[in-house]
Amino acid sequence: MSGHDLPFELPAVGLGTWQMWGRAAERGVCDAIELGYRLIDTAAAYQNEEAVGAGIRSSGIDPGELLVVTKFPEEDAGREREILRTSLDLLGVERIDLWLVHAPLDAAGSLRIWERFVEAHEEGLVRAIGVSNFLPEQVDDLVRASGVVPAVNQIAFGPHYYDADVAPHHAAHGIVLQAHSPFSENNLAHPVLRAIADRHGCTVRQVLLRWHRAHGVSAVVKSVSRTHLTENLDAAGHPLAPADVAALDRLGFNPTPGQRA
Repeated sequence: MSGHDLPFELPAVGLGTWQMWGRAAERGVCDAIELGYRLIDTAAAYQNEEAVGAGIRSSGIDPGELLVVTKFPEEDAGREREILRTSLDLLGVERIDLWLVHAPLDAAGSLRIWERFVEAHEEGLVRAIGVSNFLPEQVDDLVRASGVVPAVNQIAFGPHYYDADVAPHHAAHGIVLQAHSPFSENNLAHPVLRAIADRHGCTVRQVLLRWHRAHGVSAVVKSVSRTHLTENLDAAGHPLAPADVAALDRLGFNPTPGQRA
């Protein structure tokens, strides 16, 4: 098997841009970069790549200092190169740092897309390739059929979906897990979360991000509020006690990490 090791380290917290459009998206991206975010996550399906690119330019940062992630819409199978070129143009970057298959098709369909991803990586159009919302068995099917291991699988990974077998499965392949939707895919009013937040004098959102960090999983988080953007970054540096992590692990309402975002 061959793999695509990440040529960079994913930061603990990156900016997600789902349902951010136009000037709000541009301003949110610019603010996030000014505050210290260095991973910006978008997708062709979000229809905001142009605004995200404008936000990157507005920040004045050298794009080489950022990690730009975008996703290919699986329903556009057969148009991989066209969609990639469009993403590059709209984002205004020379190459994508991490290009993900947004969600799986059947095994044969995912394989056809993945073969085009491998070609784009070999040609230097993207620095790394991966998948999103793939279940462990779908990852296994793809690796077995293609012989090429994705560098990343971006999934809903939070206490609500916690499955203790997911991280070891991916680690065995050498696949880096990244979490999307850490807030929208979890119950922010859960009493266990609230109790831990109260005990530590922090927000529930910060508790969730600290839980992700305890599991070594980078998270992409959407926000257009400078206050929340700052809180999310601050969360990365304050670890939870092992007992708190274990209490959140036990929530595990629905260990199904294949939700699309």
